[in-house]
Amino acid sequence: MRTMPFTRPTLIAAVELLEGHSQGRFNQMVLRLGLEDDIPSSTGLSVTKKCDLLGRIVVQRPAAVLETTEGSMTLAEAIVREAVQLAHSEPTLPIQTAFARGLARDGYVLSWDDYGRNPTLRAALPDELNLPVTDDEVHQLLKTFRFETPLGHLGQAIEAHTRGDWAAANSQLRTFMESLFDDIARNVRPAEAAQLPTSENRRALLAEIGFLAVDRNEWTQDGKNYINGVFKMLHTEGSHPGLSDEDHSTFRLHLVLITARTFLRRLQFGR
Repeated sequence: MRTMPFTRPTLIAAVELLEGHSQGRFNQMVLRLGLEDDIPSSTGLSVTKKCDLLGRIVVQRPAAVLETTEGSMTLAEAIVREAVQLAHSEPTLPIQTAFARGLARDGYVLSWDDYGRNPTLRAALPDELNLPVTDDEVHQLLKTFRFETPLGHLGQAIEAHTRGDWAAANSQLRTFMESLFDDIARNVRPAEAAQLPTSENRRALLAEIGFLAVDRNEWTQDGKNYINGVFKMLHTEGSHPGLSDEDHSTFRLHLVLITARTFLRRLQFGR
């Protein structure tokens, strides 16, 4: 759960976007948010007027904690997630543009699947590291090689990071990296990889055939190398002293994306 609420302009835009609900859908949303005592279900009150009530409630108590099907979250986050479900991949309404800009200022982006459906809220990544482009490239390369298992784990890691579930994000990032190197080994040496019992063995195979470079300290026999160092850092037994959970989880996410892109590019283009 994120402790910092979304900013007022983003919340107002989210509420305005919710005017696209029918009476029935709006009343169902009110029940999901636990606001049935604040907003009447009567059809005698228009959706626009109900949105006005909702907007006043959310700006007054954005940090109120709700229990939802996606876990604990603030009222502000719940409202934003409800609005996300009404967003279109090719927006025609000015209010969606305002909503997207507010999200960008707050550090979030909207994304859709390959068919322009199933909108989701994702944490934006730092422009100075060009992480949004890296993230997109990693996703596209995983799809190109049909690495479905690591693709699924990366998606779950990013979703967990977006909702502030740092432990789940950290766990999925490590699993993503393990499954990524497993799939790379199966791609380049399928028969040999199939005979190996562990992920560590398959990474060693990648070093034996030269995919992981010994001369660059990507892999060494003594275990003091980049790849082993990454996996030790990704171990999920808590965060390091002196760093917040969010800071360390974000650091892990950035490092994993950059590392994954490097080796997926190598698989696609060679050295």
